Amino acid sequence: MNHLYYGDNLSVLQGSIRDESVDLIYLDPPFNSNASYNVLFKGPTGTESAAQIEAFDDTWHWNDSAEEAFGDVMRGGNAAASTMLRAIRQFLGDNDMMAYLAMMAVRLVELHRVLKPTGSLYLHCDPTASHYLKILLDAVFGAGNFTNEVIWQRTNTKSHAFTRFPSTHDVILYYRKSNEAAWHTQYLPHSDSYKKSHYGNIEEGTGRHYTLGDVTNPNPNRPNLTYEWMGVTKVWR
Repeated sequence: MNHLYYGDNLSVLQGSIRDESVDLIYLDPPFNSNASYNVLFKGPTGTESAAQIEAFDDTWHWNDSAEEAFGDVMRGGNAAASTMLRAIRQFLGDNDMMAYLAMMAVRLVELHRVLKPTGSLYLHCDPTASHYLKILLDAVFGAGNFTNEVIWQRTNTKSHAFTRFPSTHDVILYYRKSNEAAWHTQYLPHSDSYKKSHYGNIEEGTGRHYTLGDVTNPNPNRPNLTYEWMGVTKVWR
């Protein structure tokens, strides 16, 4: 299925995406960082509309929409998610951060629903809310399905007028749906300097790099293909 959906992702998830039908999810939601984002909408013909419409503010407030998102999680079928979100609300109260987390929680529950057992989710966030989001993901996916916290270091740091250390990274939280999740190890070719230092010999005709070594084990205190450790001899097979 190759579809591009345009609109509120929660509505799309609830109305158009089947259970366990998605292989991989990467989401880069707005950060709770008091920034504004603008989207330039296009008309039906593909031409730019005259007005630039502010699609959303990256400043969340506890209002009717936040209360509705919270209620959706409470009424949903994920008991762990509802318990965790309720506990966070008791701790934080009805403030901007809680509004952000309620908005995220209702979507994370839907994303978990549509993900295949072999699927994985990567959530891009920043340190402002990454610790709360990890707790929510532990509840939605199960703490045992947390796989990695990837630190994405930026090239340029954000200055804070010398009041604290600069912000230099974002966070990517990686969760698997289950133990069946697919993983494909990525390989890159060795650099020329590595091949030269580790495999300095080149086979004529093929160009294949290789190395030469002494396999006769000249060390008289250790038998060939064996080693001794705490009185126990291990034999390589």
